[in-house]
Amino acid sequence: MKRIMKNYIKLLFLTLSLVIVSCDDGFDELNINKNAATAINPAFILNNAVISASYSNVTIIYEIGIVQQMVSPNSGVLTGANFNQDNRDATNQNWVRGYRNVIRNTTDVIRQTSEQPNRSNLLNMAKILQSFAFMVLTDSYGEVPYFDAGKGYSDQITLPKYDAQQAIYADIIKTLTEATAALDASKPIETADIMYGGDVAKWKKFGYSLLLRAGMRLTKVDPTLAQATVQKAVAGGLMTSNADNAYTRHDANYTNAIGQWMNSTEAANSYIGAPFLDHLKRTKDPRLKAIAVRYVGAKSGPEQTAARANRDTAVQIGMPFGYDNNGIAAQAAARGLASFYDFSQVDRTRFGKNTAPMFFVTYSQTSLLLAEAIQRGWASGSAADSYKNGIKAHMDQCAIHDANSAVPTEEADAYIAANPYDPAKGLEQINTQYWISSFMNGPEAFANFRRSGYPALMPNPFPGKGIKGDFIRRLTYPNSEISVNSTNVQEAISRQGADDLDTRVWWDKQ
Repeated sequence: MKRIMKNYIKLLFLTLSLVIVSCDDGFDELNINKNAATAINPAFILNNAVISASYSNVTIIYEIGIVQQMVSPNSGVLTGANFNQDNRDATNQNWVRGYRNVIRNTTDVIRQTSEQPNRSNLLNMAKILQSFAFMVLTDSYGEVPYFDAGKGYSDQITLPKYDAQQAIYADIIKTLTEATAALDASKPIETADIMYGGDVAKWKKFGYSLLLRAGMRLTKVDPTLAQATVQKAVAGGLMTSNADNAYTRHDANYTNAIGQWMNSTEAANSYIGAPFLDHLKRTKDPRLKAIAVRYVGAKSGPEQTAARANRDTAVQIGMPFGYDNNGIAAQAAARGLASFYDFSQVDRTRFGKNTAPMFFVTYSQTSLLLAEAIQRGWASGSAADSYKNGIKAHMDQCAIHDANSAVPTEEADAYIAANPYDPAKGLEQINTQYWISSFMNGPEAFANFRRSGYPALMPNPFPGKGIKGDFIRRLTYPNSEISVNSTNVQEAISRQGADDLDTRVWWDKQ
């Protein structure tokens, strides 16, 4: 019996061995999903970068607040420009979105396409979008990782060095000049591109218009380089209509972060700043009707109902700066309002809706910068015409936010006629219009305000401010970067100045 059992066990073992060997043959092939993609089309990676370039809701707390277009009287997570105080949970958002998404993805596209001549257009599109993202980052923080950025995977650079902003801008100008010129409509077109559908002519206009912006950023610190850069941009060919605008289109799946914020938990916590609203109202700007709503008589957030919504420009009242949640109550009462919930807001059903577009570089902004370049003698043409084109383009652009925000042509024409260009006040007029044109594009409005000094805003009078100067000049580095990449951060601080809200970036020369 024992002998039979031993022979049975041997036979069973042999059978199992044969089965295992047999199953192992072709095992790897059986476990490969033949329908799965083996590589991601880099055009889709660029699309992810375009979507990720859309600004976070925190731009309301800082950049849009610094230029006094929106304000909240609340503290906690909303602390920022409303009190001129540092809130690093908020100031890190440009960094997070920029590096983790836009820079990482565009670097990946550049790496994949650099050795593919048939995808040279995609390569140069990625370089242009990356230059845009780097401008937002360096304009926000000053010295940032640039030459080492995005190379954690490809080169195992996990602790990137910080670069001087002067060097960053020099390379951005070089990259934009070369990449935009290299776009070629005779080469394969990247039709999967969600920005322009691969339209090379539009990408060229985007690249040269961004180059114009980069050149104008240097007006105070390096006028010679600024002028030379502007002239290259103008010669290359700038945006000529709103059809050329560079922006992210949002939908129910990919929502506008600011719109989502204003339509959810913070719906009742942000208001149009009095300086911005008062300017629009004083000049009878028809864009006020496109932007604002007031829930008349509201005593709480839940009382901000559709039945109370009033979009008449005559009843709009902006919220003053300098007051916290307690102090603003007296200001509301002094204006005959039911509560601070009764102040005007950005209309979250139109201009601030979830699916509103997020504009990066526009024909309106480009026309206004060109007007300034002409005023400075750096470009030929009529400053007055470019000024008018910039205003009209932004008024037309309002309809892209929502059809119900469209500005009637006759109202736009009447406004332009009532506010003619005056060369003696040219810089102030142009850059005040740029402020309006950049509404909801916080990083750009903040950057141009620092560069130009316009509009002429009064400092936020909040008594507990955390800055020494009149206005916040930059955003502070993320705590995570300070703790993990401390050596490189400290080197940047030693060159640039203290890591606080008062330190000026290189081009923000006094």
